[in-house]
Amino acid sequence: MQTADVVYVGFWARFVAFLIDSILVVMIVVPLLVALYGTEYISVLAEPFRIAIKGGTTIPVTRSADGPMSLLVQWVFPAIAVIVFWIYRQATPGKMLVSAKIVDAKTFGPPSSGQLIGRYFAYYVSILAFGLGFLWIAFDGRKQGWHDKLAGTVVIKTKPSD
Repeated sequence: MQTADVVYVGFWARFVAFLIDSILVVMIVVPLLVALYGTEYISVLAEPFRIAIKGGTTIPVTRSADGPMSLLVQWVFPAIAVIVFWIYRQATPGKMLVSAKIVDAKTFGPPSSGQLIGRYFAYYVSILAFGLGFLWIAFDGRKQGWHDKLAGTVVIKTKPSD
């Protein structure tokens, strides 16, 4: 791919892709957790809202939905799914819907598995700095977030033949 042919995907398109992916994850994860823990899981999710409605008084809710299966379903399985999509498709479903893909920042070819795994964990760097690593996309010349810079990747617009 020639550098002149490259169109970097900006903040808003990537934000839409993130929203799509987040909705898909919630649609898969919440039913799994309800299947594992029953409707009590919904009570745990709703607890902060009930506290706010009641004027800050706490409402006792048991925490059996916190456990190893919850950790696997909420964190490990989604991480694996994202990395697998990146490795095999260079994009998550959300990125595919906005016609975007992840490529190596130097060659514009497919990134290595190591780059993609590193990119996933570098998300936490972008998040922990109050989300500034994601906001950086809006101001960067190559539309790279901190996670992209750390992994040596960029997100570009796909062509119809991709």
